Amino acid sequence: MSAYIKSWNELSAVKAELAERDWFYGTSGNLSIKVRHDPLTFLVTASGKDKRKQTDEDFLLVDGNGAAVEETHLKPSAETLIHAGIYNKTNATCSLHVHTVANNVISELYGDEGKVVFQGQELIKAFGLWEEDAILEIPIVENYADIPKLTDVMLEHIHEDAGVVLIRNHGITSWGTSAFEAKKLLEASEFLFQYHLTLLQLKR
Repeated sequence: MSAYIKSWNELSAVKAELAERDWFYGTSGNLSIKVRHDPLTFLVTASGKDKRKQTDEDFLLVDGNGAAVEETHLKPSAETLIHAGIYNKTNATCSLHVHTVANNVISELYGDEGKVVFQGQELIKAFGLWEEDAILEIPIVENYADIPKLTDVMLEHIHEDAGVVLIRNHGITSWGTSAFEAKKLLEASEFLFQYHLTLLQLKR
């Protein structure tokens, strides 16, 4: 099996699982997976597609600048530059971006602080934090309409091969050295967000 087909199948499986969670409201969200390291090529979701459906036009192959490698009528996601930036800066092989009510509300609640902090929660272990008093800080960046500017701002917070960044009133981006790792961090983050919002409601 070629690297292209293997990567396609892997990303397609992730997309199907996230679709089951209903995390692709109104065609929102974008996903990618690296196919080749040198020169960099990766599959990314095509713009404007219903991600709840599985088709042979779900993804297209792009280069390290986010441009389509082959002639196609498909357009890469508007935020493909963010995925390219992550791959060019780290050893990540998968990047996932979704919009949920929980991550949008959390990003607005703590946007002025530039981060949201979690401590004493079991799910922070997904980030490799095993100490009793471990603290997880998830950065929050402003939602710039200019994608190159948004990419630059996000990359200021991307230093490791795996992690997450929130975009204020927009969504969350996770990345990892495998599709499994990127999905694990995404799932853990969404759990933490929903838990925190539920707890705030109960304390009112």
